Amino acid sequence: MAPFHIRRRTTRHRGPPENTPRLRLEPESDAYIDGASWPRSGELTTELPGLLTFLEFRMGPIRRVVYDRESWTSAPRTLTVDHHEVQLDAYPFEAGNTMYVFGSDDNMLVLQVVVSTTDYYSAHSTRLGAALQPARQPLDQEARS
Repeated sequence: MAPFHIRRRTTRHRGPPENTPRLRLEPESDAYIDGASWPRSGELTTELPGLLTFLEFRMGPIRRVVYDRESWTSAPRTLTVDHHEVQLDAYPFEAGNTMYVFGSDDNMLVLQVVVSTTDYYSAHSTRLGAALQPARQPLDQEARS
């Protein structure tokens, strides 16, 4: 009888699926920036579904996103993600490349958004240092309402 050989069949993916967000979240802390996102494009409506689906594990259903209007192409006022509507608000942030994500329990994450055209090494050095910035004042009350 011939010896029995088990062949392992392995599949190597060259990269993550296109809809998987490139995201780094810091453990909960008092830092102003909670993490960083490195989108694959400047299209907000293309990038948000994957990002918000992932963030729901930490925040529950997402109800609102306040984003830097200079960092993204124009977007509608609402976007349906996972069968519920998310309010989208463009805001002229001074620092730029910032996104505020609000959950249904009024919890909030602040993400630094790394421009999609940033090269790999620059993006990772930016993302790794995102949550190390000192605490600043939260988004003013106008954007929270």
